[in-house]
Amino acid sequence: MRKSYRVKKEKEFQEVFFKKQSCANRRFVVYVLEKPEQQHFRVGISVGKKIGNAVVRNSVKRKIRATVYQLKASIHPTCDFIIIARPGVEKLTSKEIQTNLEHVLKLANILE
Repeated sequence: MRKSYRVKKEKEFQEVFFKKQSCANRRFVVYVLEKPEQQHFRVGISVGKKIGNAVVRNSVKRKIRATVYQLKASIHPTCDFIIIARPGVEKLTSKEIQTNLEHVLKLANILE
């Protein structure tokens, strides 16, 4: 996924967090910020140290990014959202991560 589709800066992360519009399931928490003037969506991914070491965390991030890339066509273009992985997600397969992520994105009304 191109860098223009990512929330990278700390200020941008905090802006999404302070709006406090969130949805969650057992594996993920999603914070959403609507930006009507935006051309396409942007996503930030956060995987904490409780998940595992750097190798495990990066593996989880890659699986999440791959899922978001697959869902790219059906995601609302006018929002920034942050995906936070909860402990236990490191044990899931790519397909299980995709299923859980689709579920929480539908709860957050991000998927069309």
